[in-house]
Amino acid sequence: MRKISFVVPVYNRPEELRELLESLVAQTAPVFEVLVIEDGSAVTCFSVVEDFQKQLPLVYFYKENTGPGDSRNYGMSKATGDFFIILDSDCVLPKHYLKAINEFLSSHEVGFFGGSDAAHPSFSPLQKAINFVMTSMLTTGGLRGHTKSLQKFEPRSFNMGISRSAFEQSGGFGLIHPGEDPDLSIRLWQLGFESSFVAAAYVFHKRRISWSQFHKQVHAFGSVRPILMKRYPAYAKKSFWLPSLFVAGVLSVILTSLVGWFLPLIVLFNYLLLLFLVALYRESPLVAFLVIPALFIQMFGYGIGFLNTSIKLTLSKKPAEELFPHLFFKKTNGAI
Repeated sequence: MRKISFVVPVYNRPEELRELLESLVAQTAPVFEVLVIEDGSAVTCFSVVEDFQKQLPLVYFYKENTGPGDSRNYGMSKATGDFFIILDSDCVLPKHYLKAINEFLSSHEVGFFGGSDAAHPSFSPLQKAINFVMTSMLTTGGLRGHTKSLQKFEPRSFNMGISRSAFEQSGGFGLIHPGEDPDLSIRLWQLGFESSFVAAAYVFHKRRISWSQFHKQVHAFGSVRPILMKRYPAYAKKSFWLPSLFVAGVLSVILTSLVGWFLPLIVLFNYLLLLFLVALYRESPLVAFLVIPALFIQMFGYGIGFLNTSIKLTLSKKPAEELFPHLFFKKTNGAI
């Protein structure tokens, strides 16, 4: 059996960590090591870690705030396992999670891998609606959902596994944020490592979100993607433009409706109706209603962020780090 170290960066979220550690205690397979990296939090999780010291093989570090990517790297540099599993503190694991990872690694030689995220039955209607629009085939093509994509699988850092060799050769996560996970995936592909999707290794991702937080998150996702496209042009995809095209499409629907042409409006209405019915079938009436505003927030937030960054990168000769300093952390990597 491979030695697997869990690496969890935490920033001012002690109660979230408690739920994650409870789910690690409940695993049906033995846990080898858990490293908690406190990323300069004002509200620390030290007391939470102490509560679980007798139930889990826990190691706790406190360091300066340098962002989740650098904190993950710090944790992996201290871990003793053969593989590292990176988790966000707002995730909860199903009981079979580690068993599924062990079974997968026993029959596959991989450099890095990951699973999907799902909504737990206890999640709020808003959390379920946001999870739906971020994972559904009807909204994101299932790239973050429960099916293998037609392209290479790009593990997300809330639920990502990486071998020690892949970490050491790549240097781990970069300082861009968000976007540190696709950045690492591309560099690993360039080094010759293959990525794998582990269907049974899903997590319940709480996303600790309100409408405003959701908009801020997806806007940042959209803002960072053109930077990665410019950095790695061979991995740029036309599909990355789809949210921006959705924005343009909705605006054109409004304009054409004003001049009496209603066919585009009917097409948009039918798409939204389909989305509502699928959500209603899978969830509840309230979640189905919330899916509609969640879709518009996701598409407009991402699409406008994507366009804004694309235009600025095209018109300016300055590097992305100067144009968008809020999307990059400075490296210190020092523990206290």
